[in-house]
Amino acid sequence: MSERIDIAVIGGGPAGLSAAVNAVARGKSVRLFSAGENPLEKAENVDNYLGFYKISGAEMMQKFRLHAESLGITPEKGRVVNIMPMGDRFLINFGGNIVEASAVILAIGVAKAKEIPGEGVLLGRGVSYCATCDGMLYRNKNALVWGLAPDAVEETNFLSSIGVKVMLVAKGERPEELNSQIPFISGAVSEVVGEDFVTAARVGDDIHRTDGIFILRSAIAPAALVPGLETEKGYIKVSRDMETGIAGLYAAGDCTGTPLQISKAIGEGLIAAQNAAKFIDKSKS
Repeated sequence: MSERIDIAVIGGGPAGLSAAVNAVARGKSVRLFSAGENPLEKAENVDNYLGFYKISGAEMMQKFRLHAESLGITPEKGRVVNIMPMGDRFLINFGGNIVEASAVILAIGVAKAKEIPGEGVLLGRGVSYCATCDGMLYRNKNALVWGLAPDAVEETNFLSSIGVKVMLVAKGERPEELNSQIPFISGAVSEVVGEDFVTAARVGDDIHRTDGIFILRSAIAPAALVPGLETEKGYIKVSRDMETGIAGLYAAGDCTGTPLQISKAIGEGLIAAQNAAKFIDKSKS
């Protein structure tokens, strides 16, 4: 088990960076996990954030990151695949590595992808979101990777290297980095098939027999990420203190609902960090 930290921040956008900066300002140890590029970076021009005028989203994100880095906060790139509340702490599965934290702040943005038929029902029974976590379960068995995240090729190659008979499904042409022995299908998975366990996956009009399917998205829906997390209309339900219904778990930014604005995200990140710090202090007293 790794050393326990005070606060784990999940998400490297404005809300997550704001939360991390304010948690450090409160004297807390912090790790910031980021899935990669934030949608703000694609904005040509941002005019609605006080103090910044006619600045691109990429420039704004760079300023936010520099501020965080000046305090020793370096976003760690990768995917958090699940968070387990354990009473007085949280266990965070970060790409197969377990991180222990006293409090967690979710700043995961909006999970645009909807579950496909069969996904939620068969989660843990053939459906997985992490190849490095569950890959050994499929050694000498068939598995299919649906690659929707930047590290999908790396994860697929890993599965092949440990003896999984794997194929990759993804949009576009066959990736050059993909092991030449691994079958590739250009397309998307539309259904996970099975009753008690996964038996197949539908890709287009074809059914592909498989013992398991790894759905590798950049972001995972909140309810699938944290067992028992309450959501409302697809957003995480929080109080004015950015508390969820799980003690020690907070949320901030687009994942808590509209308006989906930078100012809101940064403000909520600050509120979440302050209250997470108070929660830890109270727990220690």
